[in-house]
Formats: sequence, C-alpha cells, structure tokens
Amino acid sequence: MAERILFLTGKLAENSLRKVLEGMRPQFSYQVMPLGISVAALMTPEFIARRLPEVRDVDRILVPGLCRGDLEPLQAKYGVPVERGPEDLKDIPQHFGYGGKKPDLSRYVTRIFAEIVEAPNLTIDQIVARAETYRAQGAEVIDLGCLPNTPFPHMEEAIQAIKALGVQVSIDSLDAGDLLRGGRAGADYLLSLTEPTLWIADEVASIPVLIPARPGSLPSLYRAIEAMRERGRSFLADPILDPIPFGFAASIVRYYRLRNRYPEIAIMMGVGNLTELTDADTTGINALLFGIIAELRVDAVLTTSVSPHACNAVAEADAARRMMWAAREDRRLPRGYSDALLGLHDRRPFPYTAAEIAELAMQIKDPNFRIQVSAEGIHVYNRDGLYCDTDPFRLYPSLGVEDDASHAFYLGVELARAQIAWQLKKRYTQDEALKWGCNTVQADERGRVAHRETTSRKKLHKVDKT
Repeated sequence: MAERILFLTGKLAENSLRKVLEGMRPQFSYQVMPLGISVAALMTPEFIARRLPEVRDVDRILVPGLCRGDLEPLQAKYGVPVERGPEDLKDIPQHFGYGGKKPDLSRYVTRIFAEIVEAPNLTIDQIVARAETYRAQGAEVIDLGCLPNTPFPHMEEAIQAIKALGVQVSIDSLDAGDLLRGGRAGADYLLSLTEPTLWIADEVASIPVLIPARPGSLPSLYRAIEAMRERGRSFLADPILDPIPFGFAASIVRYYRLRNRYPEIAIMMGVGNLTELTDADTTGINALLFGIIAELRVDAVLTTSVSPHACNAVAEADAARRMMWAAREDRRLPRGYSDALLGLHDRRPFPYTAAEIAELAMQIKDPNFRIQVSAEGIHVYNRDGLYCDTDPFRLYPSLGVEDDASHAFYLGVELARAQIAWQLKKRYTQDEALKWGCNTVQADERGRVAHRETTSRKKLHKVDKT
C-alpha cells in the first residue's frame, strides 16, 4: 500500500506545491492542506496544533522546512511522524529521492591526519583545544608538528592528553630524537622515516610513514618499503606532494607509479602544499585532490589549517573524501552528492523564474514585503507592487520605508543578502543566512529569531482573528 503523506503549507505556496507534486508523479499518495496563513514559513508547531485538530488516513505529515520549533508535541498529538521538508518547496523532488537515489556519504576509506603546527610553542590546553576542533571536523589522527632546533619538553604530556580524547596521535619531525620520544610516549604514527632512519622503527611500536630519502627519489622510497615488508611491519608510504610550480605534476605521477607498483600498501598524501600554498579557495583544491585520492585509493591524508583561507581545510577534507569515494563506488560523476564543497556558487541558485514570482506577487494582499531572487535580479513585492532590479539602491525609492527605521534596517539586511546571492549565483531564502557549504559559520540566531517571532505573532494574531 502506498504511503499517505499530508503536506501542510500556506495560501501563497499552495498552487506551487501542487504543481511540484503533480510533476513528480510520486509513488506515494498525498494531500495538500493550506492552514489559513499566507506565508508557510511563519507556521509554528503551536499554530499547526491549533489549526489542524486531527488527521485521518495519513502515514506522515510534512511541514514547511522553515517551520521552527519542536515537532515532538505534534507527533504525540497526531500519532504519526511529523517532519520538516526542504526549505524551498522546489527541492521536494530531491528530498524524496526523485532527483536520483539519495547518496550514501557515510562511506570512505581515507583517514584524516590533522596537523597542529608549531606544537612546541603551544600549551597543553591550546593543543587539546585544537585537537578537539579538528576531531569535530572529521580528523581521526591528530598530528603534533615539531619544529627544528626547538625543544618540546611537554611532548609526552601532549600525546597523552590527545589520546585521552579518544583519537590517535602522530609525531611529525625530521629529528630522530623527537620521533623516538614520541614513539616511546605512545604515539600511534611517526612522520616521517627515510631509508637511513628506518632503525627508529625497530625501537618503537609506532607505525612509520615512509618518505623518499631525497626529494622525488622513488627508488629510495621503494627500498624503504621493501625493508619494512621484510620486517613484517605496518607502514604508510608518502612520495610527497610538491607545490605549484615546483614539481606538482611530477609528484602526482609519483603517487600513480607507487600505487601501480604496490597495489596493496597503505599510502599517505600530504595536501597542505596545495591548500596552504595556493591563493585559491581550498574547497575546489580539496575536491580535485580527493578525486585523485579516491582513484588511487590513498589511505590517509595529512592536512593543515594554518593560512586564513585554509581555516576549514579539515572539514573540507572530510566532505571531499566522502563525496569522491561515493562517486568512485557508484561509478558516477561527483555531481549531486553534496553541496558541502559548493562555497561560492550553488547548482540550482534560482528555483523560481521571474514569471513565477510575478504570479505569487499577484496573490499578495498585505503590505509586508517579500523578497525573492531570479536570474533577472532581486524581486521585492507586496500588495502595492512588484519591483525588480540588480541594485538595492535603485529599489529603495519604491519601498516607502523612509520614515520606518526598523523596517528599513531589516530590508537593508535582506536586500544585501539577496544582492550577494544574485551576484554569486547562490540560493536566497528570505530571513535565512546564506549558506557557504561546509564553510558556513553557525551564527548566533537570537536576533533573527526574535525578529521572526515578533513578525509571526503579529501575523498569526491577525490570522486567528479571521
């Protein structure tokens, strides 16, 4: 028996919602119920409970995605699951998997080593704070980066403090003494050993990361690999990724050759030489690198988050490894999996055409301004008219808010967001902050929530009086 879904909406969105559902030809049966409110986003669970006394012959209730508040009381009242739909009704087909099957982003094979650079200069509390941040962003191993000729007297304490968080630890140094100390203190990995320093692996149980004895020397790396295999020891091998334009292309070839020669060994790639040393958005760099990483089945990456433009490199690495591995396993192009790496632009920035917005504007009977964005520009409308432009300053004279500072301030904020969205081809939703993929900062929403609640109370008071 087909699932029966009740879609709750507002008066203005009813026709659009019906068109979307009809176009889907869904395998479930549905009802569309407007609840006597113009703007669906202004619904609250309390309003729904008042306006929807009971439901029959329904398996699930879908409320608008911008409906805020706790839905548990509604589930208890109606006895069926109550969930939020997407923020924009045009995304309902994707919400139900009609834009293709819902991607599984839980799978990945590449582990993330997140380096805390210049660890000797940080206190234990500072090291732990950074480790917690990187772990929250997806890192499985915290790498303590040592410094040449710089004492690290609290290395042992730092290792134990990080391991107490439930994550593994690696020590990153070119000094044999640092590596020995780290291994004896319980570090899980040592970065990095070369052919002449393999003796360190005989002294400690830590898993070594092997690198060429000389830059670009694959033969020395091969000899180190064979020596560790003879010992029967686990290891990772890293041919070293070079920065642009100092051998980047050749270093990619080295990874390819290493994987072809040793199909079964664990390989590491340090991506910081690209993300940190290239003035370009790191989302795109990580997307490309992790595409290569997925194709070559690279087992671990070492990433850093030092430069301001690389401040979310760990979170981006987590998103990229999931997306690219899913694409590899599905034998599909890496499109339609996630918006996490679409920081500047969106794939579907303008869900409504200018004609559809004009149709909505004709239904408005109140003085409250609605703002939408299409490919043609920013649309502002209320009962007094519809105005469209790409420059908010040209819209302002038509809005009539010169004597209302509060309203003018609100419109200024929203029109600024709308202009940015139009310029960058991003999705805009009134009263919602713009989204920047995994680089979105969760801002304090108290001011926005207070504004919404004030607006909602005024409008719902008018609705309930009718």
